[in-house]
Amino acid sequence: ICLSASCSVWLSEAQTEFKRVAEENVTLPCHHRLGLLEQGSLDIEWLLHISETVQKAVITYSGGRVYDDLNEEQKGRVSFTSNFLAGDASLQIISLQSSDAGKYICKVKNAGQYEWARITLKVVEKPSKPKCWLEGELLEGKELSLQCRSASGTAPISYRWQRINEENERAEHLPPTSRVNISNPGQVLLKNLTQMSTGLYQCIATNEAGQESCVVQVTVQHAQNIGMIAGAVCGVVVGLSLLFLVVRLTIRRKEKKRYEEEEAPNEIREDAEAPKAHLVKPSSSSSGSRSSRSGSSSTRSTANSASRSQRTLSTEATPHLTPPQYSQRETEGKEIEPKKVDYTNLMKMGATLVMVPAQSRAFQTV
Repeated sequence: ICLSASCSVWLSEAQTEFKRVAEENVTLPCHHRLGLLEQGSLDIEWLLHISETVQKAVITYSGGRVYDDLNEEQKGRVSFTSNFLAGDASLQIISLQSSDAGKYICKVKNAGQYEWARITLKVVEKPSKPKCWLEGELLEGKELSLQCRSASGTAPISYRWQRINEENERAEHLPPTSRVNISNPGQVLLKNLTQMSTGLYQCIATNEAGQESCVVQVTVQHAQNIGMIAGAVCGVVVGLSLLFLVVRLTIRRKEKKRYEEEEAPNEIREDAEAPKAHLVKPSSSSSGSRSSRSGSSSTRSTANSASRSQRTLSTEATPHLTPPQYSQRETEGKEIEPKKVDYTNLMKMGATLVMVPAQSRAFQTV
């Protein structure tokens, strides 16, 4: 051991290599004999060489203090494993990630003396859970392609297809008509499909870190069954359409009937008989006139009111038959223009046209 300050000794350990699976833990060894020289001048440094020119510090000990938060990617996952002051400066990394892979250098310096170790760390990642899918037609006599692929994982990744017995869940060989794509092992072609091809198929993706698998169900159908299903679907569609049409027509018929029932009271029947008027001749007999007066006194008011309404209607329909007094009132009051009423409509309404002279009351309606 050189005790002078100008003297320096370089000691190096043989380079070693470690291979670990992602998410596991690893301990990179580094041992030294420089802790006994001077306690206050001991320096320990772990470096990760990303490339020949780029490197970053992982963890250091200097001035009696440990610095383990030097980079964000490994913050909280790196530490010294043991008593680094006594000679064990090994590095522990937990929950390995693929970014932790690289060349690590451990440098120990004290009192002008140096020791270091070089270690290569490889982090392998097992395949991610593969995705299984089918390409082709699930019909007898057709061809079907089974596809399998993992999105991530350390290369190389190998793929293997097998059939699973659904009763005891044991692995079985693929059907004799199956063919594996040599250039793409994740693809298997099933030719000339039959009912025996129906079953559960499993794909296993494997590399040096581990394996993952996925399953897919294959159900081969008869061609005539497909036609029957299509016919049944068409029949259901047509049946629903006819049912919808019948319901619609029924609703429209009910609405039309209800509309006719509501409009019937407002219509006037053309074949209704007009009320009959009885013409009575005046009698010279005093007893007859008394009886007629007493008998007709009760109906005179009714006849007079009916006569007025009939005169009004007859006046609107035939102005030349209007009594002079009523005509004169309409002439003097020109504000109200007489409405023209159709004679045919008046007859339909059951009105009776009565001609009453202004100076004679020979006829009365009873």
